[in-house]
Amino acid sequence: MNKSILVLGTRGIPNVPGGVESHCQSLYPLLVKKYGLDITVIARKPYVPYTESVYEGVKLKALPAVTNKSLEAPLHSFLTAFYAIKEGANIVHVHAIGSGLVIPLLRLFGKKVIFTHHSQNYDHQKWGKLAKFIFRLGEKWAMKYSTEVIVISDFMQKLMIEKYGREDTHLIFNGVNPPQLPVQNKINGYLSKYDLKPRDYIIAVGRFSQEKGLDVLLEAYKLSGINKKLVLVGDSDHVTEYSYRLKNTAREMDNVVLTGFLSGDELHSIFSQADIFVLPSFSEGLPIALLEAMSFSLPVIVSDILANKAVDLEDKCYFSCGDSQKLSTLLTMAVDQPLVCYTEYLKKYDWNLIAQQTYDVFLATENGKL
Repeated sequence: MNKSILVLGTRGIPNVPGGVESHCQSLYPLLVKKYGLDITVIARKPYVPYTESVYEGVKLKALPAVTNKSLEAPLHSFLTAFYAIKEGANIVHVHAIGSGLVIPLLRLFGKKVIFTHHSQNYDHQKWGKLAKFIFRLGEKWAMKYSTEVIVISDFMQKLMIEKYGREDTHLIFNGVNPPQLPVQNKINGYLSKYDLKPRDYIIAVGRFSQEKGLDVLLEAYKLSGINKKLVLVGDSDHVTEYSYRLKNTAREMDNVVLTGFLSGDELHSIFSQADIFVLPSFSEGLPIALLEAMSFSLPVIVSDILANKAVDLEDKCYFSCGDSQKLSTLLTMAVDQPLVCYTEYLKKYDWNLIAQQTYDVFLATENGKL
């Protein structure tokens, strides 16, 4: 396959916070390395330090973007679509329904389009009516006009059949890389930075937005009376009333640590030494943070939404979404439990397998009809 592939719908790589961003950072270098593909990822200028660059063989190009949370994705996607048309990209890989609005335009200009559906963003509480309308329309057009569609969970695959009759989607999961830890001295240094001790803290990782349910976790932690610290890894892309209130609440509580966004060795070090991982989300696609926690063998407690249930953990790992009292009880029960071996669970989330499956979709797109 010698066609050029252009990627849109991500804030950028490398080390830009976000599930789609983590997905792209892991996937595309493998596709270049294993299959020699010509791939260009288009980033949003406010999130990356470069205009043009290369990351592990993947070409990177940053285009301007507004930072209005409702309009950022669709406006940048239209700009990127015109860039793809101008540059003559053969295949465009579009991520996330906020970017789905541009797919009819790309098809009109003869582009073959692969769309990856990561999450039903219109279910997220943070969005207003206009944003939710854009997301729903983006999903509808993506399902109707894309050459090929990838979904990252089986429940989403079933939903796309029910809503749009799209029965030819490709089920390709999100992935997780094996843990890569720095030397012990570095780990100790990162722990000291936040005044943490091994297996003496609970960790949650995610953006500070309503759908992540971190306010529920804070309430549950307060109810539990646990002496271990609670570490919240993440922040908000844009300051909102929710993120402002969440951080104020956290700062007023004893033993709650806010680290901001972390990546690389620092994130892996903090992950690896935790006692429990918690994901209290109201909405997810297929949560990479959960897979990462499992790769470090952490006991996990997660909300019982479909995306989390799809990982098929033991019943004792789940609590009723939004129920801080039940979460509090599970936290108390999970303290100081042994590490867990998730090897069998994680086999289908291997990035080498995911790269092969995605390459097969690229081949089908190249060889299929417009």
